[in-house]
Amino acid sequence: MNDIFIYSIITVSSIGVIAALVLYFVAQKFKVYEDPRIDEVEESLPGANCGGCGFPGCRGFAEACVKSNEFENLFCPVGGNDCMAQVAKILGKEAIEQEPMIAVLRCNGACDRRPKTNEYDGAKSCAITSLLYSGDTGCQYGCLGHGDCVDVCSFGALSMDEETGLPVVDQDKCTACGDCVEACPKNLFELRKKGKRDRRVYVACMNQEKGGVAKKSCASACIGCSKCVKVCPADAIEVKNFLSYIDYNLCIGCRKCVPECPTEAILAVNYPPLKKPVKKKTSATVKTTAAKQEDNKTENKQQ
Repeated sequence: MNDIFIYSIITVSSIGVIAALVLYFVAQKFKVYEDPRIDEVEESLPGANCGGCGFPGCRGFAEACVKSNEFENLFCPVGGNDCMAQVAKILGKEAIEQEPMIAVLRCNGACDRRPKTNEYDGAKSCAITSLLYSGDTGCQYGCLGHGDCVDVCSFGALSMDEETGLPVVDQDKCTACGDCVEACPKNLFELRKKGKRDRRVYVACMNQEKGGVAKKSCASACIGCSKCVKVCPADAIEVKNFLSYIDYNLCIGCRKCVPECPTEAILAVNYPPLKKPVKKKTSATVKTTAAKQEDNKTENKQQ
């Protein structure tokens, strides 16, 4: 009985030792080498895991940085240029500076300018509403106002304005991660350059209907009149499908297009108020003034 017990222990122990050796050699054979610099790069990243860089989290971005020879298409929008400079220093590569970006809402259809045509009584979700119908106003391209973009923002940079019914972007908190761009079923959010002194000019409209129809549904809609195109000195504006678009790479921020827009669809953010042009006196005006002075002299003499 004791011999059977001893043999059983020896057999089981032998099988365990053999299995351990097999597993060891298999692990050595198929082990994947991981560059230790990946951990260093990951530690230097903000750790937001927002996906704004185009990779599944900071770990994926760190691996891409280590394996890539250059940073041309690699950028962390949350960390910005300072973060990328630190990553470049760890890897001994050259960082490529990029202009900071920000999310903008391409809809200016506030409640007073885009009246409701019906009352929605379903789930308060933009994604669900867009699947059911075009919205509770006459503009099928406008903001639905349920705040899906606010819910997905990990940085608290979005909030709903109760007065206008539109989301508002906090430029100090926005990291241009792009979550709101993905969440909006109407594709109303766009990542644009912040611009010098945080100033930018863009068309806050996505309505592609003809001018009369668009203006009827929303007083702030772009009507595709092309007045902005004619005054732009940088050829930064084009009209396509009855909708104007300003290329932020070409725009010089002169704001000549802003007063030309009859519906105020073009927004100029963080600019001082435009000065009203001073009307020059024409020759006809001068003559009229002179004539009035002569009439006054004649009246005085008669008196």
